[in-house]
Amino acid sequence: MKETSDKINYSQSYTMREAIEEAKRCLRCKNPACQKGCPISNDIPDFIYQLSKGNMGEAREILAKKTNLPAVCGRVCPHEKQCVGHCILNKTEEAIQVGKLEEFIADFDAEMGLIKENIVRKTRGKVAVIGSGPAGLTVAGDLARQGFNVVIYENESEPGGVLLYGIPEFRLPKDVVRREIKRIEALGVSFLTKVMVGRDITVDDMFEQNFDAIFIGTGTALARDLQLPGREKSGIIQATYFLRMVTLHNGGSVDRDEVPLKKGDKTIIIGAGNVAMDAARAAVREGSSSVTVMYRKGVEDMPALHAEYKSALDEGVKFVWYAEPVEFTGDIQVKGLKYKKDNEIQEIEVDTVMLAVGSRPASRIVSTTTGIDVNQNGYVITKERPYGMTMRKGVFAGGDVVHRPATVVLAMKEAKKVSEGIASYVDAIKLLEL
Repeated sequence: MKETSDKINYSQSYTMREAIEEAKRCLRCKNPACQKGCPISNDIPDFIYQLSKGNMGEAREILAKKTNLPAVCGRVCPHEKQCVGHCILNKTEEAIQVGKLEEFIADFDAEMGLIKENIVRKTRGKVAVIGSGPAGLTVAGDLARQGFNVVIYENESEPGGVLLYGIPEFRLPKDVVRREIKRIEALGVSFLTKVMVGRDITVDDMFEQNFDAIFIGTGTALARDLQLPGREKSGIIQATYFLRMVTLHNGGSVDRDEVPLKKGDKTIIIGAGNVAMDAARAAVREGSSSVTVMYRKGVEDMPALHAEYKSALDEGVKFVWYAEPVEFTGDIQVKGLKYKKDNEIQEIEVDTVMLAVGSRPASRIVSTTTGIDVNQNGYVITKERPYGMTMRKGVFAGGDVVHRPATVVLAMKEAKKVSEGIASYVDAIKLLEL
C-alpha cells in the first residue's frame, strides 16, 4: 500500500481549542438522542465528555469500541439525518457537531499515535472477505480483534473500494482512507489486491484453501443506465466512472486526457443523490464551464444530503427540478438533452452528460458458484440465523450487495451484525469438529 504522511492538516478540521470548546457544549443527556440516531450506536456523550476534559486517548478508545473507520465516518456520515439531527440542542441552538469531533479525535490519534492495539492470536478460524469497502473493512476489523485470521480480496490495485474510488478527495481525503486501512492491517488483516473473485479465484477455491467462512461485501458495482433515444452517442458517461478516473488521475495513475471531461465542457448530471452532487462538484473542479443537475422530482425529494446540495450551490452548480429527460441529441457526439418540464419539451445544450441514477450488484461471484440466491433485482438473499449467511452454507454477505445502495455507516452497521453471525457460525462448526 502507499505510504501516508504522519502530519494531518486538513483545512476544515477543528483546532484543539475549537474541539474542546465544542465538546463542552454537550449536555450529556440522560437518554442521549444523538446515540439513538447513530446506526452503530456510538457512545457519543462519553467520547465527547472525555474530549471536553482533554482526554484524547480515552475518547479514541471509546470510539474504537464501535467503529473501525472513525476518520471516515466523521467526514462522510449523513450527520444531519443521524446524530446531529437528533441532538436535543436543535430545539434551542446549534446542535453539537458530532462528526467534526469524531474526525478531530481520529486525526489527533493518527498524528500522535495514541493507540496501539494488541494483536490477538489468530487461532479462532480463517475468514475470507471479498471487497475492501466499508462493509468488508468493518467485518475484517471486527473479526481480527476477536482472533480470526482474515484475508481481504480486492479487485483494484489498492484497497478502499468506494471510499477510495467513489468519494472525491474534497469530501474524503485519500490519505485518510489509507490511514484507516493501515490501522486495520495492523490488526493482522491481510490484503490481496488485483484479484477478481469470480475470475481469478472462486468461492469454491476459497473453501478448498481451508477458509471456514466467506464474506461478500462487493457493494453495488454496476451503475444503472438510462436507455433513451440517442444513448449511443459519445459524451454520455456514468458519474461513478468519472469519479473513479478523477481519483486515478489525482493519484498519478492515469493522464488527464483519460478523465472523460474536457475543460470548458457544458456538463449535465442526471440524478440528485450524493453521487450526483459529488460528480457535479468534481466537474466544477475539473474545469467545466457550466454544471447542471437535472432531477425528475423537486428539491424536497432529492436523495442527496442537504449539506451536499448546499455545497454544490455554493460552488456554482445549477439545478433543474421536475424535469424528465426524453432524448439525447447530436450526431456522433452528444450536443443537447431534450427534457419534459411543465408539460413542454425543452432542450439544453451539453457537451458531457453524466448518469447518476443508481446502481446494482454485479453477478460475477454469484454466477461462478452454486447455492447463493438473489432476488429479482440481483441483491443477495441472506438469513437471520446465523445473521447474514446466504443460502450457501458458510457464505455470508452484507452491505449494499444485500440492500439497496445506502450510506457508509449503514453498510458498517449491517457488517457489524454479520461479523457476529460469522463468529458464531465458525465457533459452532469448530465445536462439531471436536
